[in-house]
Amino acid sequence: MTNRDRFLEEHRDLTRRYFLHIGAAAMAGLTLSPEGALGAEHDRFLAEAMAKLEYLTPESRFAGGGRGKPPPYEMTADQRRAVGLERETWQLEVITDPASNVRIERPLSKELGTALDWEALMDLAKRCAVRYLKVATCLNVSHINGMGLWEGVPLRDVIWMTRPTANLRRVWYHGYNSDASKPGPGFQSSLSVNRVLEDPPGEQPVILAYKMNGDWLTSKRGGPVRLVVPDGYGFKSIKWLQRVVLTNDPNPNDTYAGQNNDVDSPMKTLARFLQAPQTILAGQAAAVTGVAQVGASGLSKVQVCLLPKNPPWPSDDPDLIAADWKDAQILPPPEHWGGGLPDGRLPPVPAQFHADGRPLTWPLRNAIAHWAALLGAPAAGRYELCCRTIDANGVAQPLPRRLPQSGRNEIQRLPLSVEAVAG
Repeated sequence: MTNRDRFLEEHRDLTRRYFLHIGAAAMAGLTLSPEGALGAEHDRFLAEAMAKLEYLTPESRFAGGGRGKPPPYEMTADQRRAVGLERETWQLEVITDPASNVRIERPLSKELGTALDWEALMDLAKRCAVRYLKVATCLNVSHINGMGLWEGVPLRDVIWMTRPTANLRRVWYHGYNSDASKPGPGFQSSLSVNRVLEDPPGEQPVILAYKMNGDWLTSKRGGPVRLVVPDGYGFKSIKWLQRVVLTNDPNPNDTYAGQNNDVDSPMKTLARFLQAPQTILAGQAAAVTGVAQVGASGLSKVQVCLLPKNPPWPSDDPDLIAADWKDAQILPPPEHWGGGLPDGRLPPVPAQFHADGRPLTWPLRNAIAHWAALLGAPAAGRYELCCRTIDANGVAQPLPRRLPQSGRNEIQRLPLSVEAVAG
């Protein structure tokens, strides 16, 4: 079973409780109003049905692997230990770009014997560790890899240890390179020093992460230490972190930079189906469910619509602006977050949650939300079932950033056949 299949199975089991509460008779007669109101009674059933929804992805179900030949997680523990990829041998260098004029007073260097080791990282964690929820997703892939509760030390605290004094504009960072056929740094990425040192309002810090869902990072997830950029796509959150380079060069060094990608793009907001019928009967309701990725622009609505295939949709409306969109129901935050946490309960997450465990806002940016809808079936014929998000600024997907170089967020369109009722 693939990671995506497991996620679908989880989602299917939990969302079906909502539709079972409504009941077959209610489903047959219930369609979404233009405002998407299901009524107070149905909302109550919905909240109860979703109380045990697992939003956090267990390590075993998290999608995405790694690079290298072999990737570090396929190496033996002794091999990883020898190259500094076990906690007892891990070290992080924070040094200057030799081609730049950055000035720092205290480089963290293996050569000088001053590199940051695991013990020093844990000392930092005692006073400045943070936790937050973040979804993992790829720039050029339209599905979600999983969501974790990440814990780590802000990268800025480590950079300040070097006492930078002048000419620092960008932070380059590298993961371990296990591919002997390609000497030099492994997978690499970069950030403006401003994003590292100062968080925009409501944003979480860039961290040196060492835990996910309360457990030490496995090698497959980038352990012992990886970078996590809360508002960035996956290639920004480099695994197997070993080196940070401070530079006055304003250009990115990202592995993806030469592949026609916008390497400084924050995550986009988008909706995807997880369960949708392929065939329904005319006059009956279709139950559809899905997941929304909440990007930089937030999330206010998820919407669904049916497009007739005949006549074809006008080519001058590729974003389906004139379609008959109906509001879906964004599911409330769960009581059971899953992910292998004891009893599914979150530890304190003060930057995103109240002391009683309620999110400060919902849905959370840089995280996911599940959604469900009942859509009344029209006359018999061939259709496309579509979903989209409306962000917190009132802008409909795929805008405000339609270009795929800054992340995949096209409107998902699935075929649907509506059949006439016999007799």
